[in-house]
Amino acid sequence: MKHVRTPQWVQNAVFYQIFPDRFARSGRVSKPSGLEPWDAPPTRYGYKGGDLFGVAEKLPYLRDLGITALYFNPIFQSASNHRYHTQDYYQVDPLLGGNSAFEALVTAAHAIDMRIVLDGVFNHASRGFYQFQQALENGSASPYLDWFHFDRDRLAPGVGPWAYPEAETRADMIDSASGRENALPLRDGKSVERYGYDAWWDIPALPKLNTDCEAVRAFILDVAEFWIQRGADGWRLDVPEEIDDDEFWREFRIRVKRANPDAYIVGEIWTEADRWLQGDQFDAVMNYVFNRLSYRFFGADCISEEHGSPGGQTLVPMTAADMTVELPALLDRYAPDVTRAQLNLLSSHDEPRFVNVVSGDRAAFRLATAFQMTLPGAPCIYYGDELGMEGGYDPDCRRTFPRDEQAIDPTTLAWTKALITLRHDYEVLRTGDFRVAIADGRTFGYLRCTAESWALVTFNAGRDAWAGDVDIEAAFGGPVSVAREDTAAGQASTGIDRPHPEARIVFASTGGAQHDADGSTSLTLRNGVLAGLRLEAQSLVIAVGTFR
Repeated sequence: MKHVRTPQWVQNAVFYQIFPDRFARSGRVSKPSGLEPWDAPPTRYGYKGGDLFGVAEKLPYLRDLGITALYFNPIFQSASNHRYHTQDYYQVDPLLGGNSAFEALVTAAHAIDMRIVLDGVFNHASRGFYQFQQALENGSASPYLDWFHFDRDRLAPGVGPWAYPEAETRADMIDSASGRENALPLRDGKSVERYGYDAWWDIPALPKLNTDCEAVRAFILDVAEFWIQRGADGWRLDVPEEIDDDEFWREFRIRVKRANPDAYIVGEIWTEADRWLQGDQFDAVMNYVFNRLSYRFFGADCISEEHGSPGGQTLVPMTAADMTVELPALLDRYAPDVTRAQLNLLSSHDEPRFVNVVSGDRAAFRLATAFQMTLPGAPCIYYGDELGMEGGYDPDCRRTFPRDEQAIDPTTLAWTKALITLRHDYEVLRTGDFRVAIADGRTFGYLRCTAESWALVTFNAGRDAWAGDVDIEAAFGGPVSVAREDTAAGQASTGIDRPHPEARIVFASTGGAQHDADGSTSLTLRNGVLAGLRLEAQSLVIAVGTFR
């Protein structure tokens, strides 16, 4: 497999995704009077008033949780609460505190070795974007027509596109089939016909940029480099497959890595992403394939009828036998460095929270969190998931973070902190090789192993207790060959190692609730077999051992 290099800090990181308007509100930013109450249900267009100074004030909480990197939804000046309608790519939104707030946040985060990854929305801009405003005002006389995809036959000097449709068209835009309040505009591919320009998903507020235009390409590349030079540690790229141009993304990588060789580039690709992960474009993608596996296995008994099609995908329940096929295929698909850099998420701003998808079953969600924390890839917690926060379809999945950090579900918070600590404490959980160890009905286990140590992670995701044996040595394929220094010969040699007969339980649970496991509970392997392991319903055991 082709060698691909990704930033080494990512495979050791635990990310936390922040929707800036909804996470924390400080007293340092002057706020307008029309904000919604913080604790009221979110609406599609309403603002809550979160800001970046507020995030800086909560860094101690995030550090205590074990977070080492922050991924922000867009922060640049915009006329929407989610800020995917960018007006000025060089200015942090004034409601978030402006550029000075970003500088203060980066300084504070870097002081505690916490990284900052920004959301890059380069496929589309907004009606308030300067170059688009020029076209609205000047029509065919605008010097920026080639920045967008206009129907030029409808333009004349001083007559721009019809960016604000008439009432009849507005009525046609509502997707009545969704059955949800505040539905998104109808997506039928007729934006050029309706408005006179190509709009992303036919949303008139999002004119699509023309990246075939050299001036647009130069602009985006300059923005990418600008924020890396000012302290950002990477970019999450919004809908990058819609800029269908490998050479553009290769140049993007060159410019970003020139500014910071350790910058992280992660694309929002919802399916397999081989095309972009050959080492010359992105480092990784948001791992929605992992997300779907987690729903389907841990939520197999409780997928919600109301929320069970996140992203429009129907979730088909999985057994442990299914996992033995689909999970190794996912982990083996890309070069090892890419797999270890994948952004492994359970929830996001674009779909109902995991808890809602599994019908409120927090035990299933906690097992999925353990899965997330013990596999290759960088875990990414969507703000509030550590508290068991709920949220349905957009905008409900973007609720405000509770003022009380212990609110909602302290059990899930303690569980999440403990598992993040384990990931930080045991390198084998971050960088070890992966091997399936057991698959039996709804019980699934795997080994992570390095040259020195191994970890066994075993889940019972079912509603009945399970007991059985785990043949550790068979999972390794027999005795393990370990390359090590032969001190007597003074040169490298290969030794044959077998698992040490003693292992330690470092995490255990029953029914989704954590039991204390400080490593003092030992397990005995006989001829490489862990005999008589028992798991209650919806429970987990993590054990670690060494090679002799």
